[in-house]
Amino acid sequence: MNLTPLHDRVIVKPSQPEEVTKGGIIIPDTAKEKPMQGQVIAVGKGKVGDDGKLIEMQVKVGDKVLYGKYSGTEVTIDGEEYLIMRENDIFAIIN
Repeated sequence: MNLTPLHDRVIVKPSQPEEVTKGGIIIPDTAKEKPMQGQVIAVGKGKVGDDGKLIEMQVKVGDKVLYGKYSGTEVTIDGEEYLIMRENDIFAIIN
């Protein structure tokens, strides 16, 4: 992928929505919820603070993250779906 986010932005590949519940019920496409977790594909250099110093990013490429349900902007690149969001839209890193 030839896409580099700027400043404090992050590119995330969302996880695939569940197709079958734990009880074995198949979920139709119309009832699937948007995933709220994914993997970080690329990160920007960081945000410039009020003092002019660069504030480094806390997430890194490869991190699995949780984010808000309606966070980010959806983009399609080479047939793949991605989200571009600010780092502060990410709630947590999954260990």
